[in-house]
Amino acid sequence: MFVIKYLLFLCFIIAFLPACKHRDIVKHNGEKDLISFKAVKGIGYTEIARRKADGLSFNAQGYYLEPQWRINFISDDSTSIYSPSREKFINFPLTRGYDSIFNTARTWLKVKQMNKDSIKLEVLESYGDSVDTRGSKIYMILYADNYIKNVLHSDTGILKRASRNDTLYIKQLTNIANEDYRKAFAGLQPAELKSKSHFVRIKKWKTEGDLLNHFNTSDDYMSPTFDIAINKADSNFYYSFSIFVDINGGIHYGKPLIAFFDESFRENYIQFSKAIMENYLKYYLDVKPGSTLGIVHASEINVHVDGKTGR
Repeated sequence: MFVIKYLLFLCFIIAFLPACKHRDIVKHNGEKDLISFKAVKGIGYTEIARRKADGLSFNAQGYYLEPQWRINFISDDSTSIYSPSREKFINFPLTRGYDSIFNTARTWLKVKQMNKDSIKLEVLESYGDSVDTRGSKIYMILYADNYIKNVLHSDTGILKRASRNDTLYIKQLTNIANEDYRKAFAGLQPAELKSKSHFVRIKKWKTEGDLLNHFNTSDDYMSPTFDIAINKADSNFYYSFSIFVDINGGIHYGKPLIAFFDESFRENYIQFSKAIMENYLKYYLDVKPGSTLGIVHASEINVHVDGKTGR
């Protein structure tokens, strides 16, 4: 009877084991799925590249995944990250989640690789109180400062240079945009406007990088925007519209930047704002086309034109 009971119990255990197979998660020194940063504590790391899954740092709209981070893991619950705007390191709390996931500086990240020489992190997207643990397929590559200096005998300026594949990709986009300026993409060095008359003043919008936008100032080149004030105009007016700047610095009307409730008003707005571009901007502006990686190409800018008959 004892033998029969033992065999039945053994069969139950064998049948039960597959159903209780442990989740496919990462263990870290037995710390119950919470990753530890003890092995890299106090090591300064600098991000040298940020890439998509295809290995590129640019997308078709010209957005550049700029490597920005300089980070030091102070402990398992705090980091020190460099702020470009404040020009100093700032301490941030670090919250650890399961499966190598952590949050710091309002950013969710997942450790893919980590050692004293380098760290590879995947950026995670968050929506309110939830985090998409599947990942965004955008990866941050960071090298230890000591590794860069004493092993690679290099510097971050060299390591951050665009890859050959990035350059080839930008050339491909450039050929398309220069054939048809309406297929323009954002220039990493955006188009520049300069007044040729003391009656015309130009002010470019500038994005301030801070904690709220993760020190991201990409709007400066993704949506370059200019306020243009015209003195002694023939009439008073205010128009907001986009302009395509071609490879030669020529300007072409893009689209209005306001919403319309009446289609006839839209047509009138386009007609008059085009006239402003043709009769004022083409005569009183020097335009330098945008470029990316030293390659000049067509791009799009936004303008808010304020004309006054007298000031």
